[in-house]
Amino acid sequence: MHLAEIYNVETRALKQAVRRNQDLFPDDFMFVLTQEEIDWMVSHFVIPSNQSLGGSIPFAFTEAGVAMLSSVLKSKRAKQVNIYIMRAFVALRKIVLDNSDLSIEIENIKVKIGNQEKSIEVVFQYLDELLKNKSTPEPDRKFIGYQIKKKTSV
Repeated sequence: MHLAEIYNVETRALKQAVRRNQDLFPDDFMFVLTQEEIDWMVSHFVIPSNQSLGGSIPFAFTEAGVAMLSSVLKSKRAKQVNIYIMRAFVALRKIVLDNSDLSIEIENIKVKIGNQEKSIEVVFQYLDELLKNKSTPEPDRKFIGYQIKKKTSV
């Protein structure tokens, strides 16, 4: 999505505002794409040619850079867009935090399962020992308790 469309300004006006306020757009707010990145973008997004990008090198904005655009572009639309962007970023952060809690829970479950695997392994070792001991023949023993005598035929 083109930020110029979102802010309802011409691309050249947006770029001009950024160039006039370069001190507000450090490298972690905005950067200029390299020719290699432009070629990848044209190929990846099936853009007919570089000319479809307006013939000039595109700017790429980070979250902070997009927010900074609202302060450089003074229109009412820019203020509305800034509100929507801030809400979107807050929602994204909430999703990330919720998922980080989920990741911690998954790690806890993995640890518990890992411990159970070790316990199960020990149980199987004991069972193997019992089976080895059981496979050795027991000496003849006299049974105790109630016994049925076999009748002899007359």
